[in-house]
Amino acid sequence: MTDWLNNLNPATQFALFTAVKAVAAFAVLMFMVAYTVLVERRLCAFIQDRIGPNRAGPFGLLQPAADAVKAFFKEEMTPAHVRKVFYVLAPMIALIPAILNLAVIPFGSTLGKQHMVLADLNVGILYVFGIVSLGVYSIVLAGYAANSKYPFLGGIRSTAQLISYEIAMGMSVIPIFLFVGSLNLSDVITAQRGTQLGFLPNWFVFQSPMTLLAFIIFLGAAFAETNRTPFDLPEAEQELAGGYNVEYSAIKFALFFMGEYANMILASAMMVTLFFGGWTLPWFGLDQPATTLLGGLLHIGIFLGKVFLFLVMFIWVRWMWPRFRYDQLMHLGWQRSIPIALANILVTAVWLWWQSGK
Repeated sequence: MTDWLNNLNPATQFALFTAVKAVAAFAVLMFMVAYTVLVERRLCAFIQDRIGPNRAGPFGLLQPAADAVKAFFKEEMTPAHVRKVFYVLAPMIALIPAILNLAVIPFGSTLGKQHMVLADLNVGILYVFGIVSLGVYSIVLAGYAANSKYPFLGGIRSTAQLISYEIAMGMSVIPIFLFVGSLNLSDVITAQRGTQLGFLPNWFVFQSPMTLLAFIIFLGAAFAETNRTPFDLPEAEQELAGGYNVEYSAIKFALFFMGEYANMILASAMMVTLFFGGWTLPWFGLDQPATTLLGGLLHIGIFLGKVFLFLVMFIWVRWMWPRFRYDQLMHLGWQRSIPIALANILVTAVWLWWQSGK
């Protein structure tokens, strides 16, 4: 097998290994989507003093498989009054942005001779925001295509919410790239190696007040962009009975569900990459590219562990915090987050100019 691979030309080897990494990354994403739902149900049950799923397999570990079988075999109803083309298209779009953005996330250092990123783009962050902006079309089309009042209201809310917080999210990361001097996400991780003050990781969340503020703004925008509480106005079960997905069932509804959790995973991966050092863990000397297979797997495990901690935070906030009113949501986005993000960019630029002149 090794001889066969070595005999291939470099372009073929690159295409083959990239395809293998893409399939593996997609499989891990789908596995995490399934079991993040299970973790949410168990954590929710704990908070509400219930048991949670415990029938399908030991400790309920086969519950995601049971849910998948149910989604595929459940009778699918298409109401007669919907706009059918958009109705079918909307749930498909829900999952695509998160899958496409997997391409530029550096989920490890190296594994053998392979870099653990599918496409190490020099404009990685621009690619991410370009793809993320497509996610709004899924909810807007679902609300429009359902031809019903509750989904339509959810679609209208989503349009304003996602566009508003995309601006804040995009502005929040500019100070990071001013510090790094590159839009490449691998370069962002490289800039976070080592420690400061002898023990504190050199991650951007600890490097300066400007980068800490950037993280706080990005975190709030991430909740809004993923439609999670306290920003889940497009769904708002108490007001809209589910919002944009009211008219969906079976696998189409499951695609919306999977899209939400996949976007949570992507948002968590972005926060880990931009602010928490990606696959680095300097306390144990794990901040240099791996030279062994075990080291490469360890870096991937570190990255996934950090992502999991953010997912737990997303889940905990959902079951502990109340939902904002819509006017509060828009006020926070336009009159708080965006002006503070702009001021943070200005302060960072002045600080770096002053430092360069010293």
